[in-house]
Amino acid sequence: MRALWLTACLAPFALGAAGDINQAQKLYNITDFQGSLKVLLQMPQKDGEAYELIGRNYFMTGDFKRATEFLQKAVDAEPGSSSHALWLGRAYGRRAETSGMLTAAGHASKARRNFEKAVALDPRNLEALNDLFEYYLEAPGFLGGGYDKAFRMAEKIASVDSVEGHWAQAKLAEKRKEYGNAEENLRRAAELAPQQVGRVLDLARFLAGQGRYQESDQSFLRAEKIAPNSPKVMFAKADTYIRHKRNLEEARNLLQRYLNAHLTPDDPPRSEAERLLKQASGS
Repeated sequence: MRALWLTACLAPFALGAAGDINQAQKLYNITDFQGSLKVLLQMPQKDGEAYELIGRNYFMTGDFKRATEFLQKAVDAEPGSSSHALWLGRAYGRRAETSGMLTAAGHASKARRNFEKAVALDPRNLEALNDLFEYYLEAPGFLGGGYDKAFRMAEKIASVDSVEGHWAQAKLAEKRKEYGNAEENLRRAAELAPQQVGRVLDLARFLAGQGRYQESDQSFLRAEKIAPNSPKVMFAKADTYIRHKRNLEEARNLLQRYLNAHLTPDDPPRSEAERLLKQASGS
């Protein structure tokens, strides 16, 4: 009877916490990060899930220091979570990119360790595998990077998802200036996943980087057919045009449409679109 009474007393609090998390997640999903934070920070008791969502909200608003603080709390609360470790690694990675020389190396090393932990906790966590792969590929050796490490990680990615494996092989080939091999893998990824618009965008960006603008534009047209009015396609096309200093008027129009679109956390932040718009306008 005592146990039943205790359960009955605690049930409303548990239901309330679950409702708060659900509401905060819905706000996060529509990129209302401040609204999501308001709900979460008012919760009297927080678990690892709540701490991670707080950290992700701060990450999305560009407050990477607070993001690491709350994501560390998530890891401490639930050390067996691959997701918590992955997001903590991402937050430290952004701190490394945005901090001074004296602190960047330390943040980068923490990013790597957390990516490695995320993969160790869940070897099939594809996002963690991809992030660790990109770290190994881009970071210098003294920060734990290296082509050989990236190659081994690409093999692990391929064992989990063949499409992602071709993307990783393309990145490796491009790093070594083996552009024919890179293109072959990008085209193979697009063939294996014909409805994944990201694969076509990868190819379009690559072709533009090779100066093959007509083929790149054709790939963007294909992407628009796969996902009409997709913010992801708008942003990628505008970004590519601006990088290569062509079709700037169309790029500005695309970015204006992007800023008025309904975005998700998986889309580039509005702040990045605004930066590109200023760049395209010459200001």
